[in-house]
Amino acid sequence: MIMMEIVSRLTAMLLFIVLSPILIGISIVNLIIQGKPIIFRQIRIGMNFEEFIIYKFRTMDIQTNNNAFNSGENKEVNNWGKFLRKTKLDELPQLVNVIKGDMRFIGPRPEVPEFVDKKTFTFLNTIKPGLSGYSSILFRNESEIWSMIESDDPYKEILKIKIGLDRYYVNKKSFLQDLKLVFITMLSLFIPKRMGHYLLIKLLNIEDDEEINIRKIINNAKIKQFKSTSYFEKGYKNLRILIYLDIISVLIAFLLSVLIKNDFNFPNPLQNETINSILFIVVAIKLSSFSFFGLYKGMWRYTSLSDIYNITKSNLLSSFILLVAANYFQGFHNIAQSIFLIDFAFCLGLTCGSRIAIRQVYTHLINPKNYKMSLNNKIILIGAGETGEFICKELLNNSNHGMEPILFLEDDTSLHGKSIHGIKVFGRISEIVHLENQYDEILICCPNAPRKNLYKIIELCKSTGKPYRTLPSADEVISGRLSVNQVKDVSIIDLLGRNEVVIDKENINNYINGKRVLITGAGGSIGSELVRQCLKFEPALLVMLDNSEFNLFQIEREVLSKSTSVLTKPLLSNIRDMDILTKVYNEYQPQVVFHAAAYKHVAMQEAFPWEAINTNVNGTANLVKLSLKHNVDKFVLVSTDKAVKPINVMGATKRLAELICQGANDSYSTRFMSVRFGNVLGSSGSVIPIFQEQIRSGGPLTITDIDMERYFMSASEAAQLILEAGSIGEGGEIFALDMGKPIKILDIATELIRLSGLEPDIDIPISYIGPRPGEKKLEELFYDSKQMQKTSNDKILKILPEISSKNIEKITKIIMNSELSGNAFKNSELIKLLSTLVPDYNPLDKDMANPILLKVKPRIEA
Repeated sequence: MIMMEIVSRLTAMLLFIVLSPILIGISIVNLIIQGKPIIFRQIRIGMNFEEFIIYKFRTMDIQTNNNAFNSGENKEVNNWGKFLRKTKLDELPQLVNVIKGDMRFIGPRPEVPEFVDKKTFTFLNTIKPGLSGYSSILFRNESEIWSMIESDDPYKEILKIKIGLDRYYVNKKSFLQDLKLVFITMLSLFIPKRMGHYLLIKLLNIEDDEEINIRKIINNAKIKQFKSTSYFEKGYKNLRILIYLDIISVLIAFLLSVLIKNDFNFPNPLQNETINSILFIVVAIKLSSFSFFGLYKGMWRYTSLSDIYNITKSNLLSSFILLVAANYFQGFHNIAQSIFLIDFAFCLGLTCGSRIAIRQVYTHLINPKNYKMSLNNKIILIGAGETGEFICKELLNNSNHGMEPILFLEDDTSLHGKSIHGIKVFGRISEIVHLENQYDEILICCPNAPRKNLYKIIELCKSTGKPYRTLPSADEVISGRLSVNQVKDVSIIDLLGRNEVVIDKENINNYINGKRVLITGAGGSIGSELVRQCLKFEPALLVMLDNSEFNLFQIEREVLSKSTSVLTKPLLSNIRDMDILTKVYNEYQPQVVFHAAAYKHVAMQEAFPWEAINTNVNGTANLVKLSLKHNVDKFVLVSTDKAVKPINVMGATKRLAELICQGANDSYSTRFMSVRFGNVLGSSGSVIPIFQEQIRSGGPLTITDIDMERYFMSASEAAQLILEAGSIGEGGEIFALDMGKPIKILDIATELIRLSGLEPDIDIPISYIGPRPGEKKLEELFYDSKQMQKTSNDKILKILPEISSKNIEKITKIIMNSELSGNAFKNSELIKLLSTLVPDYNPLDKDMANPILLKVKPRIEA
């Protein structure tokens, strides 16, 4: 320590002697401009809290109150004083403080006594203040920063950060650290203000420290928003700079070409009077070509490969013109044609280089804000595919995000050891648990990964204890363009319908484009999505039928707001009304029918089974009869997973609807098919909006059983796969959609509570109310895996028949002959009737009781 102190003082003495001409010069100018005193003296607190006098060149008027800097105005500083502060020349006299032993070269900045207390500045017990350090570098334009901070007392906010940085320095102190800070201090004197902060923060590489929590201290300071410079003023200035750069590039390229061609000797042609004219013509032709290809219209901070292509074309054209000129115009005859070929290569390299340099300055050095206070988060990117590459590039090119990618994790071993935009693909995703001290946050960059893989990734991320976020699903990203602004916290709710949908658009187009399409239940969650998807394939006519006035009104408004040439017809009607349906079929002659209309609330249908029969069974029979009569090409029934081993009326009636379609397909030309899937996110009666409403009302969230599980799918995914099934089906099939892994309802409940900023069973209670009538713990999509066949689409499974064709024919005949009717208030009889028609329907005994009708005498009789 004594040796280091001696070296420090001797170095300061040597620098003082070497810089004495500058010190004398500044003193003379100070004396002329500002008068006496030349040196500003102030009491500061040093090591062991001892006071000392700090020396600086005076930069303010003598009348100025030195402690009145909280306003951030500093109007008393003249232009000379501003120059001294900006270049840090005003601090050169502090070499005397180093020589005296009051200070060292690198260390915490000394503060005035009124801001220092022994509890906060404990580091002064172990180290002297310094000429420079983290706080000096980051607050190199401190007087300007005062006015930027949104606070009644800006300096106190700055002081908190300074103290945090000083404590951070003391913890990290080493010889190499001091050497690095000396280098960065010298660099900070020469770089422009706008590019300085981003570059300096990157060079300082300040890491978060759990003990000091430096990131939180820095991020707590609020910076005011300032209006940016006028676009036209900046645009005109930038255009001039770019043209000057091109002129210099063209001249350098041409002269270098001549020198190389002549072994670095100036040839005679360049020593005559025509050289100025030749150079002028070369510059004029090159710049005209650049302008012709639009090189002065682009924003070069966003230089891309397409811009490089235009630069190449413009250089080719200008070089070709010069080659022609060399043959036909006087003055060019003595210039070898090979010079223009060499010139092309040099000029292309220089013009490309200037544009790339501009982009690098804007994306890596210049921050859009005048001052950047926050530190960058060190980010691990999971997924080294196209999405990961895009996000990595965006983070590197835009400092506004405050994120610095440090490595990729990817399970594809062929990518290990490679780099993307200079960021290494480190290893498998599972290795993230061994990297906890190297990063601050995780970005999951694989939005289209299968749901089961995403769950595994999320479990790994949870185990790290670090924050993790993800990109939105493909359906939420407009036109396939990704944005870091769309990155959000991972939620199980987001993952329910995340699976990517890949459909054969050509096959779907073949049976929908130019056809007359009827969609029943067109205002519902699935029906409305089928409307949206069908519009993309431009049918000749789209008939939208629904018995809900509000739902039909909503989908009609949405369709009318779209720019589509498809003729649409909304119809307010009920599939139970055969007379109305007959008129619909007679007038519109549908060629493709998507039957999505149905009653679907399980507990409600248990209470009113006759309604379920009349709509789900007889309504379907009406549509099937008319579809057969009018030779409809394809009829697609939207079914449900509750039709598998049904224990409720809703499942039994939908199973009968499937059998109707299968039976009708055996005897007639129309191709009938059914598509099964589970719960649709956002549909009426879906568990998620019910939970959200219960959370808003303060709880409790009601769950029927702790082990209750359900399949979930987004309406968009389901609708697209229904269309795909329609193209695959040849008639008589039942398809099931692969919905991934079932989700526990309890997990959804707890996740929704946490997303609302609350804690389960603390802020919002969860109550278990027992199964409702007709409710299963777990739904199924098929009876046995042996009955399942794959199709051309991995997400669509074909279910082999579970009932013999004779039984199907028998059941179909009963229904088609209208022998099944719903008798009101006779639940047990209706359920027994359904049991005879659906062999695998096993209603619970508790659900077979008839409803109790309360007879209440009115107080006022008519």
